[in-house]
Amino acid sequence: MLFFSFILLLCTLPLLALCAEDYYKLLGVDRDASDRELRKAYRKLSKQYHPDKNPQATPSHPTLRRFLIPLRDNDTAQERFVAIAEAYEALIEPETRKIYDQYGHDGLTKHKQGRGPGHAHDPFDLFSRFFGGSGHFGHHSGERRGPNMEVRLAVPLREFYNGGETTFTIEKDHICEACEGSGSEDGQVDVCDVCGGRGMRIQKHMLAPGIFQQVQGTCDACGGKGKTVRHKCKVCGGARVVKEPESFTVHVERGMPKGARVSFENEADENPDWVAGDLVVQLVEKEPILGADGAEDEHITRTDGTFFRRKGKDLFWREVLSLREAWMGDWARNVTHLDGHVVRLGRPRGSVVQPGAVEVVEGQGMPIWQSDAEGDPLAFGNLVVEYVVVLPDMMDKAMEGDFWSTWEKWRAKVGVDLFQDSGRPVIVEANTHDEL
Repeated sequence: MLFFSFILLLCTLPLLALCAEDYYKLLGVDRDASDRELRKAYRKLSKQYHPDKNPQATPSHPTLRRFLIPLRDNDTAQERFVAIAEAYEALIEPETRKIYDQYGHDGLTKHKQGRGPGHAHDPFDLFSRFFGGSGHFGHHSGERRGPNMEVRLAVPLREFYNGGETTFTIEKDHICEACEGSGSEDGQVDVCDVCGGRGMRIQKHMLAPGIFQQVQGTCDACGGKGKTVRHKCKVCGGARVVKEPESFTVHVERGMPKGARVSFENEADENPDWVAGDLVVQLVEKEPILGADGAEDEHITRTDGTFFRRKGKDLFWREVLSLREAWMGDWARNVTHLDGHVVRLGRPRGSVVQPGAVEVVEGQGMPIWQSDAEGDPLAFGNLVVEYVVVLPDMMDKAMEGDFWSTWEKWRAKVGVDLFQDSGRPVIVEANTHDEL
């Protein structure tokens, strides 16, 4: 019995510590934070710690299930979700904020006791006023869900190779904070007297004397909402939502394929009538840009990576050789890879490289996505190098003479006839006879 009492005491310690936590620190704002800053902090933290986004795995043993669940991360998230809602509601109201600033948690507790029972706030109800729906993320049957939003994000090839994080900003619908999604400046919302709150109305059209047709359509008085407001909100103009920018950070894993899709759950356009859909980000490859000297990232200043091209798990590189290098060999190149390491290319003297020749360098291509998911070392594709030989536009007179002499001596000695070696048939001209 003493053992179980000790465990229960341990279980209640995190909750007691959380309840005593300073509301300003809990929301991550200063003590002179404005209402807008409070709303912004609540929006961010409530989504982060919402129970629907922190699912728990229940232990199989009944004793563990009964006593140890409060120590799991999920329950910590649930407790923090409730505490964040409590902190926001206390600080957003001028009266309760003033009491908290002067007397702290004890003053608020006495203030709530003085108001009597029936004033408890549901954190999910507060959440629904910010994000729509019933306060949950659409995990319940019958929950109306809004459409998904899709965006394309251009990511440099260097980031596909090395991995990293990319931040982008989009404009999307947010539930108006001024009217909490009601569209009314004073909070008064009336039932539409035209459709009776149904959002639809039935109209009769006379097709012929004594013959009528009933047509059901959206109520034009309330726009299908079933509700009307007398004094529209000055911020949203009665639309209940406003367009605001919001930033997101995408984690790009090493070797991710072009066109990969990353989903942000319930981050699409918000609306008071439904739970927001998902924001789906499609990763595409960004057009190459030459790095400028003096860039903060030393790899950006090296332009070799700009000229890599990707196809699946392989990288392609085009190396340009002069006539002497292609013919005589005795050359070397250092190609700076996308992560800064050097790939060595070269040929010894006397090694000829044909124009258009292709060399495959194994293990120097793209990382193979999720190849190390089971603890195996990260695998890579190949680097495919195509050699392009550049001929001179014109030759110096003395050089031309030396080359001509060298080639004539070599041709006379070896006796190579390219036409004969090509295997083409010899065309023999037929004897012609002019009868005239």
